[in-house]
Amino acid sequence: MTSAPDTLRETRKSAANLVPAVLVASSGFVMFGLDQRWLGYLLLAAALASSFVIGRQLFKDLSLLALGLVIMSLVPITTDISFSHMFIMGTAMVLAVGLPYSISRFVFRDHAIRFPVFTGQKWTRTERWYLMAVVVMGYLLLPVYMIPTGVFENWPAASDGSTVARLFLGTNVLGIWDELFFICTAFTLLRRHLPDWQANMLQAVLFTSFLWELGFHAWGPLLIYPFALVQGWIFKKTKSLSYIVAVHLLFDFVLFLVLIHAHNREWFDIFLY
Repeated sequence: MTSAPDTLRETRKSAANLVPAVLVASSGFVMFGLDQRWLGYLLLAAALASSFVIGRQLFKDLSLLALGLVIMSLVPITTDISFSHMFIMGTAMVLAVGLPYSISRFVFRDHAIRFPVFTGQKWTRTERWYLMAVVVMGYLLLPVYMIPTGVFENWPAASDGSTVARLFLGTNVLGIWDELFFICTAFTLLRRHLPDWQANMLQAVLFTSFLWELGFHAWGPLLIYPFALVQGWIFKKTKSLSYIVAVHLLFDFVLFLVLIHAHNREWFDIFLY
């Protein structure tokens, strides 16, 4: 049984941890949401300096998250589907996930970051129904968001086999990476030092800021932020990367169809907007 002094001590520790964690999330918002890289780096430096004072483990974990954010800040984050850009951005994405994971496992040896694909647990009936609900929500929301606002123009027009294939590959790879970095890396590292609800809110800020820079403008954050929160909550409940990836890829498949239709109105003319 936890005593009152112990509870108070934990509360104060969590409150102290929140300061550098908020600075990290703010740095992501500034770097990606506002496109102010150097101000974002200053906020990251302040986050790491304050976390170093608070505790060694907090400093180590936020350093891993900061490393991934800095790596992604060094490349253009766009929807360009040329081979050269896909290679550059893809390389950064691999490093942003792979380096924090490798350092956590082989240098720090605490293996904090994990990617639980084969959990041995079958998806429940509710989880299977939710997958279908995601498709319906994507069908109802994405055309209304992407087309009247003109946001679809932030993606290149894909009308031949090569560009359609690259657009499909890009949307799927990015969707998987979002879950690897923002949920399995950012959320996992933050929740080691914060209550789950706080960690989830902060990872959702990073998630939304990144996708804003990618091209989800207009009222996109009103769609993305709740989605990121739900993904974090689902991961907490299921502890399954494969499930949250399935959710994300189903949503992104509808996104892919909407983008094709928006640029080629006679294609997939099945949407309401």
